[in-house]
Amino acid sequence: MIPRATVRLQLHAGFTLDDAAGQVPYYARLGISHFYLSPLGCARRGSTHGYDVVDHSRVNPELGGEAALERLVNALRKHDMGLIADIVPNHMAADSANPWWRDVLARGPASRYAEWFDIDWRPADPALHGKVLLPCLAEPYGETLRAGGIVLVREPGSGEFAVQVGDARLPLAAGTQPEQATPGEPRASHDPADPDGRARLHALLERQHYRLAWWRTAADQINWRRFFEIATLVGVRVERPEVFDAVHALPLRLYAEGLIDGVRVDHIDGLAEPQDYCRRLREALRDCGQARLAAGLPRDPYVVVEKILAPDETLDEQWDVDGTTGYDFMDQVGALLHDAAAEPVLTQAWQVLARDARPVREQLEAARLRMLTRHFAAERRALARALLQVARLDPDTRDWSEDAIDRVLTRWLAAFTVYRTYAGPQGRDAADQARCQAAAARARHLPGLAWSRADARLLDQVNRWLAGGSPQPAVQREALRRFQQLTPPLAAKALEDTLFYRYGPLLSRNEVGASPDRFGLSVADFHRACAARARRFPAAMLATATHDHKRGADARARLAVLAEIPLEWLRRVQHWLGAAGAAPSAADRYQLLQTLVGAWPVGLDPADAAGLDAFLERVRAWQTKAVREAKQHSSWTEPDPAYEAACADYLERLRQGEGGATPLGEIGAFVQHIAPAGLVNSLAQVALHMTVPGVPDLYQGTDLWDFSLVDPDNRRPVDYPLRHATLAAAAAPVPETGQDWAGLPPPWRSGQVKQALIHHLLQLRAGYPLLFGHGSYLPLSVHGARAAHVVAYVRSHGEQHALVVVPRLCGMRLAAGGEPARAAEFWADTRVRLPAGLVRQPWRDLRTQDVARADAHGYVPVAPLLQALPVTVRMAG
Repeated sequence: MIPRATVRLQLHAGFTLDDAAGQVPYYARLGISHFYLSPLGCARRGSTHGYDVVDHSRVNPELGGEAALERLVNALRKHDMGLIADIVPNHMAADSANPWWRDVLARGPASRYAEWFDIDWRPADPALHGKVLLPCLAEPYGETLRAGGIVLVREPGSGEFAVQVGDARLPLAAGTQPEQATPGEPRASHDPADPDGRARLHALLERQHYRLAWWRTAADQINWRRFFEIATLVGVRVERPEVFDAVHALPLRLYAEGLIDGVRVDHIDGLAEPQDYCRRLREALRDCGQARLAAGLPRDPYVVVEKILAPDETLDEQWDVDGTTGYDFMDQVGALLHDAAAEPVLTQAWQVLARDARPVREQLEAARLRMLTRHFAAERRALARALLQVARLDPDTRDWSEDAIDRVLTRWLAAFTVYRTYAGPQGRDAADQARCQAAAARARHLPGLAWSRADARLLDQVNRWLAGGSPQPAVQREALRRFQQLTPPLAAKALEDTLFYRYGPLLSRNEVGASPDRFGLSVADFHRACAARARRFPAAMLATATHDHKRGADARARLAVLAEIPLEWLRRVQHWLGAAGAAPSAADRYQLLQTLVGAWPVGLDPADAAGLDAFLERVRAWQTKAVREAKQHSSWTEPDPAYEAACADYLERLRQGEGGATPLGEIGAFVQHIAPAGLVNSLAQVALHMTVPGVPDLYQGTDLWDFSLVDPDNRRPVDYPLRHATLAAAAAPVPETGQDWAGLPPPWRSGQVKQALIHHLLQLRAGYPLLFGHGSYLPLSVHGARAAHVVAYVRSHGEQHALVVVPRLCGMRLAAGGEPARAAEFWADTRVRLPAGLVRQPWRDLRTQDVARADAHGYVPVAPLLQALPVTVRMAG
């Protein structure tokens, strides 16, 4: 079942499955066909996102449990809607509430689940042989022990002792239970307040299958695969058949029973064998689909994967999935709306402010090196040790030392440009081979690092070892697995969670799925990307916002306007930056100013003290996160209170001024100046999102303006009563004489114009499902003075045709007086050329009933097409 359009909803105790059911009528009216929900499995108590699963076998009771899921699905089916579930095969919560994990802690390597998690039971440190490192202590182990932070307590049911560490209760291994004491009392002989008791408690802890440790030890010592660098999420070996079956028993049953219609696979690149996993998942779902036929439901599932693609990377069709979750489209449509001509101007200004003229590639490599040496040191060294074992198998390579392998490996990893390779028994494909060779060549020239001929020879050998192929010894397969599961978190943490907070010529291009060296995208390249998706993955998701985005779609659209007026922007910024000081840095101040401009709520008056306070509170939270993620002046592991206070002081100083004028007031006025141009970009983005090949996905709350910041800001509650009211107005019958959409009261302050456009285009998708679901994509040529400012194409299926025309890179010239202008004089002679077979067709806007026709030469003037709204979607006939 291919969705027509999805809406992503974040579930938690404050917004449950029953709450979601309450919004089914609204989303049905809007035109959504499927709910796309955050993970349903039982997560840690109080989880706000659901990715910290503790029990894969049941629906989270905090969400309402399976009964609430059934109620939601019943509500959806009444509106002919379906449900897509997010599943998490890569990791689980390393929490004592997780019965599999708890059994591992109690039994160690003898646990039936010992091989279900990605644990190295014989790491380099002999003290960890047969143990799991638990880096859960806020202070070093000895200090915590002396302070009474580790104590024995009784389990209420069994009466057995457990280890209490903060909120966690950890089991004791069989045969290590102290003698029974008074019920409800800790064992006095193990009281950490007494030196002898503390010694006994320490001795008891040393006999366990886990080793309690300070949280700072994780980066250097951890002996199990984490999700990224999070030591509360443990990697799951879903490539093992018994683990696959256990992890997927619930979603497979829910699919068979018709409670879900497909899945979104979280972090597919974290898995050992993504292609094999996807094929197996598709097959398992299809097998369950036989039971759905009796209920009149489609057998074939919808399967998409969360996958970040590099600009030159494509998803492998052999994976047997419907596509990605849409980060690639989010990047493409964003780049399309940025004027590449502004890149050198903004980049040079940034380099002066940041006092860093290095190419962005070098800055990314530096971020990767930092992550490898400080955050993923344990994983990197474990990979080097695995490669050492490979080297020892061959007399020709046995002389290479672990240190030498580690040295060249680190540089090679720093130079990688994609999330991962997909080598296996079949070896590498040509694209992966080329990327590995390019990374190896780049590694030889990393700035500031000496390189010898011996290093070059060893790197070539490491490259060959990790190229896959068959047959291979087990130690080599293990090294390949470690390598391919290390590069994805390295890529994400270095780029999205480090460089994107360090490098800021224009923050609208610092987004998940984007590449820092691609500022803009030509119309021709955008057309090529859409045509390729139509051929290869016509049902891929299309996103413009997600629960992980750095900035909301409309914030990015507004910031893109700065690329139209870079010199004006930079002149204003020089005034707002203020005098140079020790802190915050000019670069951090510049990023803050961009954030204020991008996220400023529509209609916020700087004189509105309460409104301004609420906005600046959100910005302060972003600012703290930003400087910590950048890891230059502060960090999560080493926060600098003085620097963070200086950042907050600078933000406060923007509120101060002389004679009633303040920098913040000027920023607010500047936002009002460019906001209408941002609106033009936003509506162009909506029109493309809803009409290019693929399945449009709306993130919750983005049906009105979305000026959100990174999480947790982008996960705030949605104002549904407001949306109900605005949709009722937008969906009112249109008079036969047509309606000027710019006249919606007030059209852009409320976001009603965006919601109305989404509603209208989703209704078109519902009315023409074959056209938008399976239709061809034909780029149209544009001619005239403003041809570079137009994106035009036709979607066709049989006798059905839709014409789409949107503007780009001209928001400031189209917007005037706070509203989108009817700028016929701007478009002048600009016109779209229709293909010969469609020249005689009338093109009707079904919302306004306006009809456009081509002239005798097959040209349609742009100006009348974009008179009522800056974008148009028209049907032939």
